[in-house]
Amino acid sequence: MARGSRGESALRKHLRVMDVFDARHPFRTLTEISRASGLSPSTAHRVAAELTAEGLLERMPDRSYRLGVRLWEYASRTPGALGLREAARPWLNAVHERVRQHAQIGVLSGRDVLFIERMSARGAVINATLIGDRMPVAASSSGLVLLAFSDPSVLESVISKGVRPLTPAGIRTSEELRERVRRVRADGFAVTEGFIHPDSRGIAVPVKGPRGVAFASMSVVVPNDYSTVLPYVEILQWAAVRTARAMEDMYLPHDEAGEAGRGAALYAGVSDKSLEYFAQLERGRAPRDR
Repeated sequence: MARGSRGESALRKHLRVMDVFDARHPFRTLTEISRASGLSPSTAHRVAAELTAEGLLERMPDRSYRLGVRLWEYASRTPGALGLREAARPWLNAVHERVRQHAQIGVLSGRDVLFIERMSARGAVINATLIGDRMPVAASSSGLVLLAFSDPSVLESVISKGVRPLTPAGIRTSEELRERVRRVRADGFAVTEGFIHPDSRGIAVPVKGPRGVAFASMSVVVPNDYSTVLPYVEILQWAAVRTARAMEDMYLPHDEAGEAGRGAALYAGVSDKSLEYFAQLERGRAPRDR
């Protein structure tokens, strides 16, 4: 792969530009792209032009940029987060209907939690997460359960970069983080009171795969009133188990040959008649347009 004079690949520069866009900054000017990415103005201009030409960025009438629709096309083809959202949505909705606050799904992304789905009520307590937004793993209940039920190397990676709380109630030291992760692993759930805002409390459980490793977290954000958390934990664990089963149905082998049902996540929620039509397309026997 081609590398520039500073040893950085061209791909990495393109990713640095795309990384400056997030839920809170959906639009960026070239000056902002350059400043946020750390690239020189000339390099930022060149990279943005290349990404725009490929549909990965879109230039707006006011000369600002946003992420392109082509990225959504790529994301829609992956069986990862797309399948998880489809599998979890009915169970997350059941949690939300019961709690009437915030209910959300998060996945591990580096040293952050990436929130891929969230449901909220109009009068719900303060919550700092947005769909497609990130939060440091040590700063949320979702992150703590992902740390507790992931490979130990993830925790060590987080600790190596230092722990920085978002509020005075947050975790401050690596020793405190290790102890909290041990407690979460023993309890099977995480509770964070005032980690994001003094009025809010996060409660999360892991969504586990067949080997007991968490591939997602399911959580609620509720008022920090110090009431018992057990009712929240019970409904979350109920929903997490059903989400895990739904994911197994999507990806584990189903046919006699023992092959995984590829594309099952893509067709999750599709009607039976539509599935039959897609099968005809695969076989090349779909009816022609008239």
